[in-house]
Amino acid sequence: MPIVILTDSASDIDAAVRQSLGIVAVPLKIMFGAETYVDAVTISSSEFFDKLKQSSVMPTTSQPSPLEFAEAYKAIHEKYGKDVQIIAILLSGSLSGTYQSAMIAKSMLDENIDITVIDSRKASFVHGMICVEAAKAAQAGKNKEQILDQIDRYLDEVQVYFIVDTLEFLQKGGRIGKASAVIGSLLNIKPILTLDPAGYVSAFDKVRGTKKALNRVFEALQEYAQGEPVKIAVLHSSVPDQAAELLERLKQEFSVTDSWLEEIGPVIGTHTGPGLLGIVMVKNQ
Repeated sequence: MPIVILTDSASDIDAAVRQSLGIVAVPLKIMFGAETYVDAVTISSSEFFDKLKQSSVMPTTSQPSPLEFAEAYKAIHEKYGKDVQIIAILLSGSLSGTYQSAMIAKSMLDENIDITVIDSRKASFVHGMICVEAAKAAQAGKNKEQILDQIDRYLDEVQVYFIVDTLEFLQKGGRIGKASAVIGSLLNIKPILTLDPAGYVSAFDKVRGTKKALNRVFEALQEYAQGEPVKIAVLHSSVPDQAAELLERLKQEFSVTDSWLEEIGPVIGTHTGPGLLGIVMVKNQ
């Protein structure tokens, strides 16, 4: 019985990886004023950040419509047959209406189509990594219940920390007040962000300078890993060299079995801006 993993483009999974694992991604949209782009279709991450640096207009994002999800469900059903089981792992419902659109789309279709829709409470390659692992499990022959159990464990355990280069985009996006942004920039404060259990962006700590911020993140990850084997991903926006160095450091300090180096996409990049470094970690099963 075929199992297909469906997600949204905010999962920031590399296109070649998606294709090799049969993962379907429904795209969100990014708007610069009157200009509309389809995430990972008509604008790439690098093109987006180039445009963001030059634009005087703050971009906005838009979730896929229920109709777009319904079309994706139907296309999978037609491709794989009536016995296909669809597991949709989606961007945090606290950050976007994407999950809600997917749920409405499910209600629009024949009840005989087997669709499980999951609010990941995560974003970017945090839920992207979980999609990749779920698709690998499906290819390995695990059944739906086994895969859902794996997804639940990853969602509960996964660790994620982001360090942003500037507070400007968080302030413009309404995440922090203007005074905090100004003071933070003057003092070179680097907020360490995470995703709380409800799927909201929250502050883990505030440290002066990137080096100290990364050291603080490593402390937290060491406490989680406890020397056990882990899977890791390093995420970045327009700082590939720094990200590659960070990945090498992680490999030296942790027992890493799988690793990814991923660029943040336009949807999440709208709120974080360029210069972000992030680490995602989960223990092996």
